[in-house]
Amino acid sequence: MTINGTAAATDRSTRSAGGRVDWVDYAKGICIVMVVMMHSVLGVEKAADQTGFMHYVVMFAKPFRMPDFFLISGLFLSVVIDRDWRTYLDRKVMHFAYFYVLWVTIQFGFKAPSLAAETGWGQVGLLYLESFIEPFGTLWFIYLLPIFFVVTKLTRNVHPLVIWLIAAALEMTHLTTGWTAIDEFCARFVYFFTGYILADYVFALSDRARARPLLALLGLGLWALVNGGLVALDVSEWPLLSLALGLSGACAIIVIGTLLARAHRLDFLRFCGEHSIVIYLAFFLPMAATRTALLRIDVIHDIGLISLIVTAVGVAGSLLIWRLALAARANFLFERPDAFCIAPKKAAPALQAAE
Repeated sequence: MTINGTAAATDRSTRSAGGRVDWVDYAKGICIVMVVMMHSVLGVEKAADQTGFMHYVVMFAKPFRMPDFFLISGLFLSVVIDRDWRTYLDRKVMHFAYFYVLWVTIQFGFKAPSLAAETGWGQVGLLYLESFIEPFGTLWFIYLLPIFFVVTKLTRNVHPLVIWLIAAALEMTHLTTGWTAIDEFCARFVYFFTGYILADYVFALSDRARARPLLALLGLGLWALVNGGLVALDVSEWPLLSLALGLSGACAIIVIGTLLARAHRLDFLRFCGEHSIVIYLAFFLPMAATRTALLRIDVIHDIGLISLIVTAVGVAGSLLIWRLALAARANFLFERPDAFCIAPKKAAPALQAAE
């Protein structure tokens, strides 16, 4: 295992304008679209009490949808982990904490009336306070990332194999306490830590896929058959199998991102990856509005098609909200103001992670 040389490995990969790594943005674009898809499809199916064709796409992606997101989130950690604690906490904790507090408040603003109708306003206030202990709705990912960053820095003097084995064992327990932060930490930390300690190997995988695309496509086909088969057999969540499918699926997304970057295809996915946090924060509003409207109008009767439309609007709508916010000078919705920084800002590094 190695945790050094990530920047050198990245120098071998193609970068886009601004120093971003092209395949990383493609991979994160695929990830964020899959996240929106999952919430859209399951939300539509629950509201309609029916299952459509998109359900099978979501089930196929379930073993690797979040593992690949967390693995990619850990890729660039070796570049910053040795910074002083003040700077590190500013970049890796305050950054996400700001957006969590802001957007959990915004989400409660939209959901409070319906929640109050069910439980009363007093209970809504308690639910809001509870959201700082129990992550609210779709925002659990950015709640958990700072915890991963802090735990990794605190344990950086422990041999990485020890930490990885503990993390892998936690994943295989499939712990269910009912507390999202605890359960998801156990289920996901191994992927984040793998991205951190095996970053060089991940970049090497991308390099090989870029150099030998036909072999990469053959490997993707084999992976798709195995992943789909195990999902169909309903064994994809068995201990060890879930870990293997999570890691192999993350590698598959990396290869797909690399091949798309090599071919310069589906550039909208790269754009989504560059602005993944924008989509993650804002997609709930256009997604929920479109789902409600389509089910109420009842013009489209195919649940799968409705789910696909809701997914597309969720992605596009969040980007539209971002553009409108910038036009209205409400940049604070997607950019952390200096007042909420605890360390001086520095010039953006040549190597950027698509957060």
